[in-house]
Amino acid sequence: MSQTVDRALSILPLLAEGPADLGQVADRLGVHKSTALRLLRTLHEHGLVYRQSDQRYRLGARLFALAQEAVENLDIREIAHSHLVRLNEQCGHTVHLAVHEDNEVLYIDKVESRYPVRMYSRIGKPVAITVAAVAKLLLADLPEAERRALTEKLDYPLYTARSTPNAPAFLKELATVREQGWATDLGGHEESINCVAAPIRGADGRVAAAMSVSAPNVVVTAEELLTLLPLVRRTADAISSDYSGRPPKDPS
Repeated sequence: MSQTVDRALSILPLLAEGPADLGQVADRLGVHKSTALRLLRTLHEHGLVYRQSDQRYRLGARLFALAQEAVENLDIREIAHSHLVRLNEQCGHTVHLAVHEDNEVLYIDKVESRYPVRMYSRIGKPVAITVAAVAKLLLADLPEAERRALTEKLDYPLYTARSTPNAPAFLKELATVREQGWATDLGGHEESINCVAAPIRGADGRVAAAMSVSAPNVVVTAEELLTLLPLVRRTADAISSDYSGRPPKDPS
């Protein structure tokens, strides 16, 4: 039975490459055409493959419907939370999870610092979109035309001397973030608060959320906080693996 299931599942990646006829399926599986036909018929009955008028097979609509339903029912906060708690236990600082919704970047989870001096933030609160590290990651992943249009619409309040001053400067920073795959806010929103962030990606490779570690500079300097970047990125990769269903990246 396990061999039968294995063979049936092996048909799906073949058909993902494009329609294939019975002979091609049998050759790929290394089985007789009669065996391949039985497997294809079973998958067809479940809507996972479809036989075209030219007698070739392609992936069925039911497979796409199941994939879409699975994606819609994924709760990234639930998936990420235990990872955020573990990271907080390792570093002691405030950990946030954020998403991009309705032209805002919102915190959807937070694990508080264990230090008495903490930053103020709350779940559901929009972040300062032009300076926050999580916002930079989420906006940097947008298609270029959408990214440019959005940056032109934003206001650029000068929270501190390190705040992003205008759209050209923000676009330049987003390009850097997109290339390097991580982001920082080193005193851009509050002089005394620093932050490092990493992206969480879905099965399609797009950034679905971003997570960060933040700390006041009276607790840890910006340079010391940046040494946590590898740990933050490993945590983000672990969440991405759980969220997307893909194996984790090779640490090497």
